[in-house]
Amino acid sequence: MAIAFASHADVEEKKVSFDKLAEGVYAYTAEGDPNTGIIIGDDGVMVIDAQATPIMAEDVIRRIREVTDKPIKYVVLSHYHAVRVMGASAYNAEQIIASEATYDLVVERGQQDFESEVERFPRLFNAVESVPGLTWPTLTFKEEMTLYMGEREVKIMHLGKGHTKGDTVVWLPKEKILFSGDLVEFDATPYTGDAYLTDWPTTLDNIKALNPEKLVPGRGAALQTPEQVNAGLDGTRSFVSQLFEQAKKGVSENKELFDVFKDTHAVLSPQFGHWVIFEHCMPFDVSRAFDEAQGIVDPRIWTAARDADMWKALQNADAADNK
Repeated sequence: MAIAFASHADVEEKKVSFDKLAEGVYAYTAEGDPNTGIIIGDDGVMVIDAQATPIMAEDVIRRIREVTDKPIKYVVLSHYHAVRVMGASAYNAEQIIASEATYDLVVERGQQDFESEVERFPRLFNAVESVPGLTWPTLTFKEEMTLYMGEREVKIMHLGKGHTKGDTVVWLPKEKILFSGDLVEFDATPYTGDAYLTDWPTTLDNIKALNPEKLVPGRGAALQTPEQVNAGLDGTRSFVSQLFEQAKKGVSENKELFDVFKDTHAVLSPQFGHWVIFEHCMPFDVSRAFDEAQGIVDPRIWTAARDADMWKALQNADAADNK
């Protein structure tokens, strides 16, 4: 039986939570959909990850307006993926902040990624016609920058490669709260199609070294105790490490991608198969892991056409053969 492409079977609207983590610090989460962070300073608001379309962003703005009337001054992009960034125009922010590597990725593959993700996530790209075009950062940094939103100190940092080569985290040192983007997930499957699997565990070590007491992952519930934070870090590490080990094992045994996918799916499914978007992610994840295990350092660009070909070759190979 054919498996619906990517998230095409995911049609039910999710219940949104708007959790207060500290005074003026909130997490917008929706049962495994992409998360957004909110930081309220003395003179304005920072939004971390913008949602997929301006229409989707309107719900975030509505909830912000329930707690403050201060202007939204900053939108921070944790990385370049369309599902995170294409809603940015709705906020009318003074600055859109990203790492230099994220800017470079928008230049290199932003349009292809947008077209690819629209096909993968039809529900999240509700009213995609409202997207005015690619989201371009207006302020970039290389390793770290600090903003003072009045008395509130906000550190915006690139701690290493992982989910992409430009991953950005936002750190509140006084409150010990971290917004991780998709470097950390909780009860949600890490997407590794554009990842650097060799580097990712070290980047998780760098996050852990900050000793966050609360953490907002890219997907999943806000983690509000050190124990929950460690569970999120450990779960993400376990998934990406097992995924890459299986790929390296398959390559060392001269197996083809389809066989590596079947083997890896069988090994990971008992532990992680219940996580959000597991079936969606696995073909992309194994494809990238297989490439990196063969020495392909930088991820190949995903396009809508490549997505469809890969899905047919991996997830729906048996169904295709039986037509």
